[in-house]
Amino acid sequence: MSSLLEKTEQLLKKVERNNLWRQRECFNLIPSESTPSLLVKMCEISDPSGRYAEHKTMKGKEVYFYQGIDMIEEIEERAKEELRKYFNCENVEVRTISGQMANEVVFKAMVRFLNRGRPEGEPRRRMRLVMNNELNLGGHLSSQPFGALFNYVQENPETGKENVINFPVMKENPYKPDTVKLGEILEENRPELMVFGKSMFIYPEPVAFVSELVKEWDNPPVIMFDMAHVLGLYGAFQTPLEEGAQIVTGSTHKTFFGPQRGLIAGNFPKESLLRKLWIDIKGRTFPGSTSNHHLGTLVGLLMSAYEMNEFKEEYQRDVRTNAKSFASSLKDKGIEVEGDESDGFTETHQVLMRTDKYGNGMDIARRLEENNIIVNYQALPDDKTFLEPSGIRMGVQEMTRFGMKEKDFDVLSGYISEVVVKNKEVKEEVKRFRENFLNMGYCLPPEKAVPLAVEVLSSVFSYPGLVDSFINSLRK
Repeated sequence: MSSLLEKTEQLLKKVERNNLWRQRECFNLIPSESTPSLLVKMCEISDPSGRYAEHKTMKGKEVYFYQGIDMIEEIEERAKEELRKYFNCENVEVRTISGQMANEVVFKAMVRFLNRGRPEGEPRRRMRLVMNNELNLGGHLSSQPFGALFNYVQENPETGKENVINFPVMKENPYKPDTVKLGEILEENRPELMVFGKSMFIYPEPVAFVSELVKEWDNPPVIMFDMAHVLGLYGAFQTPLEEGAQIVTGSTHKTFFGPQRGLIAGNFPKESLLRKLWIDIKGRTFPGSTSNHHLGTLVGLLMSAYEMNEFKEEYQRDVRTNAKSFASSLKDKGIEVEGDESDGFTETHQVLMRTDKYGNGMDIARRLEENNIIVNYQALPDDKTFLEPSGIRMGVQEMTRFGMKEKDFDVLSGYISEVVVKNKEVKEEVKRFRENFLNMGYCLPPEKAVPLAVEVLSSVFSYPGLVDSFINSLRK
């Protein structure tokens, strides 16, 4: 027991110190992360976090294979209902536990769908051709052959590589698509699946353009949009399901308010030619990819969907305004910002800065971290390797939730410039500045949330006396 206690104390001291550093002393600007609200976190640690709720549609009825999960069944249905409202769509699958898994489920389902009606004895085929965003131009690894697309697309016998082609980009701005070339490539190649979406993401994707172009084809491609980075901006940034995409995937913890999970959304009415694709998506989710799908975070997802539907318009407006203002402030302070200045440099939460005048992106990111500014280095389109990046990728979504406005990002850009351009140490100034942004917005205010969180916490653990005493101290 003494050894266990010693190890436990050492671990929890590290946890506590990290919590205080990231939540009270740092500016968190990584665009693929966010802090969930207090009540989302409370949902995550609730009793369902240790439970199972496997279920499958059988003979038109949803059959659950465990007992004691009536509450979870209700939670899952409510989560789908809230998300259908958010996307204004008909179908939502919430059992994937990451955006990458959501993508792989779709790829698996596509292969299954394309092999429906395959003559007996004929070998199963993979997707003939897939179109996506090139990794070096901002494409996400999950839609690459070495990522989640692995094993689901045919190989080219001449090259020995997978049949994947990339969206063309403008020479003068590699962050924007070249729709003229895209039209030519589509007519010549006619892919079976097109995967929009990026991880380095500042401009809209040409979904409507492609949808209009392919609508008269005998066999049009399935159009999928991986919105992992911009899921929380759905509607204000793009509405792919209205623009012609059949499928939206994403992770729920970047710009969306949720815990770390994934989802798939779409419109597949019974009369749709792709209705069976949705059936295959459900089947490849369970039992194809998941068993236990992390029920605590499922409860948290519902709580976050409530928050998002309540504050969606205000939050999305503030994020995009802050991003444009932040980019402009960095430019004013001597830092080169990627994108088109006439567009405000960005249409999403992301801001990309070029740092090769001042050092390798890895070194710059480390220097910023040492000054309590958390970013991630990024290879830009003209970089030869990810090991020698010349860029930094940032997102404003998390600090926007903590109350930062345009003027505050202007101050922060000054600290960033001091570190990047002048190699100065500003750690203490940054730490003091963060003290102004400790209360999270776009959710229930503390006076409403804390009493609810205390009640949930008091119900989670079964140590009579000790926990009651602890909870009473929290109430006071």
